[in-house]
Amino acid sequence: MSGEARWSAVDRYVDETFAIEDEALRAAIDAGKAAGLPEIQVSPAGGRFLHVLALAVGARRILEIGTLFGYSGIHLARALTADGKLVTLELDPRHADVARRSFAHAGVADRVELRVGPASESLAALAGEGAAPFDMVFIDADKPGYPDYLTGSLRLARKGTLIVADNVVRGGAVADAASADENVRGVRRFNAMLAAEPRLRAGVLQTVGVKGYDGFALAVVVR
Repeated sequence: MSGEARWSAVDRYVDETFAIEDEALRAAIDAGKAAGLPEIQVSPAGGRFLHVLALAVGARRILEIGTLFGYSGIHLARALTADGKLVTLELDPRHADVARRSFAHAGVADRVELRVGPASESLAALAGEGAAPFDMVFIDADKPGYPDYLTGSLRLARKGTLIVADNVVRGGAVADAASADENVRGVRRFNAMLAAEPRLRAGVLQTVGVKGYDGFALAVVVR
């Protein structure tokens, strides 16, 4: 069995053992496929990882940058406290429409606020509105925008806020300082910002599975 086949087999085992992907999550994927949206959502194991992290920090307010069709958002919304709110930002109105239906089908629409438009503008608007700090931030959008999204997220954070970003290893390409790939370059700038920001303690966790070889960046606001 090849490495990738073994990774995928273990992911399927984890999904089945922990009963991660229920009818509502599968319906969100099916809705995304039917609408022709890219299948770039987190894996079931990745979604459960986010869910557990949100539970661990007792998240009442979560900010998600990159809604797609609502798959990771469902995992996050289900982890909120009873009075919690997920604010999720999506550039594409068509993606947002699919996500709204997915949130409603999953029974979490009442705790989700979906804002449509460029994430940098939505982040600035939230800051301008004096939005309360978020307990957790999940970034999973266009990689060249990651540095700006980190800057915007920090304006909406507090001491103790957990920041998680997906796809920061890029199949190992992140180690190539000479890469011309804008996605790799964006992630490298983002990782460098995490490392240099005195308000953060951060690191990267490499992952393998049905989505291939990649990783999450994890950071906590310490002051």
